[in-house]
Amino acid sequence: MSNAYLVTGGAGFIGSMLVRALLERNDGTVAVIDNLLTGREANLTEVAGRIVFHRTDIRDAAATARAISGATHVFHLAAIPSVPRSIDDPVPSHEVNIDGTFNVLRACAEAKVKRVVYAASSSAYGDTLVLPKVETKMPQPKSPYAAQKLMGEYYCSVFTSCFGLETVALRFFNVYGPRQDPSSPYSGVLSLFMKALLGRTSPAIFGDGEQSRDFTYVEDVAALVIKAAFAPGVAGKMYNAGNGGRYTLNFIWELLQRIEAVTLPAKYGPPRAGDVRDSQADTTLAVRDLGHAPQFTMEEGLRRTLDWYRASLGA
Repeated sequence: MSNAYLVTGGAGFIGSMLVRALLERNDGTVAVIDNLLTGREANLTEVAGRIVFHRTDIRDAAATARAISGATHVFHLAAIPSVPRSIDDPVPSHEVNIDGTFNVLRACAEAKVKRVVYAASSSAYGDTLVLPKVETKMPQPKSPYAAQKLMGEYYCSVFTSCFGLETVALRFFNVYGPRQDPSSPYSGVLSLFMKALLGRTSPAIFGDGEQSRDFTYVEDVAALVIKAAFAPGVAGKMYNAGNGGRYTLNFIWELLQRIEAVTLPAKYGPPRAGDVRDSQADTTLAVRDLGHAPQFTMEEGLRRTLDWYRASLGA
């Protein structure tokens, strides 16, 4: 039987990559829910004729339920995905990331969806002296966004145990790649690095630059999300969705300068509220249970991302 895939947040940079990966499978239909608050229709331009697009806000429970009706697999990526934004303006983040997630899960349960894969966040771990971060570590969210995404995990688990809806939560670790918007003040650090590099300007780094992240290339994340939709015996569980590596911002900026053969010393400012100092995923369980197998090295991912930004920004 043909699958009917639906991606919430499918016009976002991760969602639009997932949409392409689902289309490549050629084993079902693909639909998208997005209100275009942080996503962009341009991210789906070349595949627009092959998908169904619902310009829907997941805060609208009735519209969300209509869009989800008939879906076999739902990938819930819609969110306001920013720690600083959740501190500056916490109400919309709460409404989308918690109320919206509840609406999606409720609609999926009523529609008898086979499985929901939920985009959780490594920010739920907070700071820890022990690395890498393992799934059994007690969460210590440091921001409204981290708390909201953690509540989404709990709701997924509850919908599995109470309502029989199969869910899998994946804690994303600093995903980067093509179509990540560099124009927003809340953009991920690597998209801002790319924009600075191509504009031949010095990037702003909050803190000393020695904070470290498990940067994960978006194609590797999309592949894992799909594996999580079909892996047996994992309903109700949560897994790390990282690479298992750890790179400082200073290292990444030095590597980008070498790739581009330029010298642009970074400008340093005070640390940002809510930011985690170090982050690294233990991927043992994701490899064992989901078949996680990242394909892209840090340098290859950066080169591919830089090529996209160069074409996109006309640099």
